[in-house]
Amino acid sequence: MEEYRLKGLSCPNCAAGMEQQIQKLEYGESAQIQYNSGKLKVDKRVNLTQVEKILDSDHASIVKEEDDHAHEHSHNHSNIKWLLGISTTIFLVALLLDATTMIIAVPFYLAAIILSGYQTFVKGLRNLTKLTFNIETLMTLALIGAVSIGEWKEATLVAILFGLNEYLEGLGMEKARKSMESLLQVAPKEALLIRDGKEVVVSINDLQVDDLVVVKSGAKIPSDGIVSAGYSSVNEAAITGEAMPVEKSVGETVFGGSINNEGILRVKITKSYEDSSLAKILHLVEEAQETKTPTELFINRFSRYYTPIIMVISALVMLVPPLFFGGIWADWFYQGLAVLIVGCPCALILSSPIANISGITRNARNGILVKGSVYLEQLGKIDTLAFDKTGTLTKGFPYVETFENYSDEKFLSVAAAVEKHSSHPLAKAIMKKVADFPYREFEATNVEAVSGQGIIADVDGMKYWVGNEKSVQHVTIPEDVQTSIDQMKREGLTLVLVADEIKILGMFGIADEIREESQSVIQALHHAGIKNTVMLTGDHEKTAEKVANRVGVRSYFGGLLPEDKVAKVKELTSDGKVGMIGDGINDAPALASADLGIAMGKGTDSAIETADIVLMQDHLGKLPEAVSIAKRVNRTIRVNIALALGLKLIALLLTIPGLLTLWVAILSDMGATILVTLISLTILWEPKEKEKPTVKKQAEPQHT
Repeated sequence: MEEYRLKGLSCPNCAAGMEQQIQKLEYGESAQIQYNSGKLKVDKRVNLTQVEKILDSDHASIVKEEDDHAHEHSHNHSNIKWLLGISTTIFLVALLLDATTMIIAVPFYLAAIILSGYQTFVKGLRNLTKLTFNIETLMTLALIGAVSIGEWKEATLVAILFGLNEYLEGLGMEKARKSMESLLQVAPKEALLIRDGKEVVVSINDLQVDDLVVVKSGAKIPSDGIVSAGYSSVNEAAITGEAMPVEKSVGETVFGGSINNEGILRVKITKSYEDSSLAKILHLVEEAQETKTPTELFINRFSRYYTPIIMVISALVMLVPPLFFGGIWADWFYQGLAVLIVGCPCALILSSPIANISGITRNARNGILVKGSVYLEQLGKIDTLAFDKTGTLTKGFPYVETFENYSDEKFLSVAAAVEKHSSHPLAKAIMKKVADFPYREFEATNVEAVSGQGIIADVDGMKYWVGNEKSVQHVTIPEDVQTSIDQMKREGLTLVLVADEIKILGMFGIADEIREESQSVIQALHHAGIKNTVMLTGDHEKTAEKVANRVGVRSYFGGLLPEDKVAKVKELTSDGKVGMIGDGINDAPALASADLGIAMGKGTDSAIETADIVLMQDHLGKLPEAVSIAKRVNRTIRVNIALALGLKLIALLLTIPGLLTLWVAILSDMGATILVTLISLTILWEPKEKEKPTVKKQAEPQHT
């Protein structure tokens, strides 16, 4: 498939019509015109000359040079503005002449109509020959009818206002497209490759795995890799949405598209650019623009019937009052022409896509990858969020929460001597805690690991045991020590005891460290309208209860196997819309079972591929804002639909007393288009930092 950028797309219906024509060409069956992103995808075997002819019939065209896109589009809009400006000037002259003699004013009216509406007429007349009835056809019929009954003034005003409406409609969609395009510009173009000891500038598409590149201060890292030399801070905002720089040294992972803030880094490429995290993110964000939500699909179906229904109503308005109620033919013919103009569904069709693109773009800026408009709509509807515990609400690695020291001389020293050479997560947690206190350094010898218990080793000439309760069965445990053990176990802590041959020297109570932001995030989610927050974990009940109480989730379920999590998610979905949040690896079945899967990943392939929404940070901090944006998008779409239909309904009701005029009809559509566009674009505006709302104390989590 070849991909081309288009200019001059005037409306979604026109784009759909051209797509259908291109699909009728040889090899054109798979052709797609993506109105939201302004792109054409077509089989390279298709006759491009015929494609360009079809596009030209609707005054659209392929942008020949990518670099000239902004200039060409700006030039196109500038031409329309000039034509509308000249038409308006001629119209004002015609009004002055009309005050003296109509005959002299008519050529000026005609000139203004042609200048502002010739594109509409050409399309409309062509559609009439094909018996295709869309907005251009309706406008052409209405204007011809108005001119035929001598309504030159109103016909000209309608032509100018319709041209202005089309211009504003295109401008609004282009604003949304540009916001997305600016997001996609973060991709680097070139890399400084080390080849035969020399630095060579190459395209990022030419990079291969294991290539070594130099990234200078202020330059973008070309693709995912590992730092092989140098030290610097890196701005990863393009990937994670986080503005704070991240320190990088030898052996650490870096993402393509990140910016090296200072110093020089040498990076060994681990992925070609097309397989990099950034390339996948940009591809998915771009694809997300074109997905259709249930609301959009309904609007598209409705619009297919709306225009024919309006044409029937127009015919009834023209015929029924004169035939059955003695109405004047000319007056009701004029009213019928005005009803035709109300048949334009453009504002209704625009009520959703601009808002959705704005919401996807706004979230992407924050490092939140929404894979499609349908998932954005779903995020705004969920009322229950289920969280995995480990790695989501907690950091996923152990830390020493408390310890008991019954032997000031030996406890910490023995623990450090035995654990310092171990790579076990519990050993690392103990060493991190011991480092905060003074202790004597010893070397452990005759180290022996006992499966299911711990370690036996000699330290300073004596034998010691470090491990769980089973490892210290050879000693008698005093009552006060047993009380402490029981208390720590009730708190859900994992115990590591240190003992010599006759007594316990001390013990560590170890837990999975809760993320600093977890409690505030849960509160913010409740404030944002999430009614129920649930924690699902495989840990035992006491640990689950402790974490749930600390972070403020409203219910929790412990001791769950992966299949139990799936069953629990399905059970929750029976009561409402459920989103499941996990790390995108171990929780894949539960993520897939939920109405909406949300993964935390910071760029990992598994997270990007698993879920419907990916938090590219390694924390939940941006999740409440993502929910708020999604809910705002859904509210905006509802308001837009109400405005688009409401203004048209008011216009149609004006036909009952015979008050509907041509310019009122076009203003009803124009007003709806302007309001729908402006309201949708406000989603892109970043709010100023404001004080966080006070959150009421949450109810105690339910033990389930």
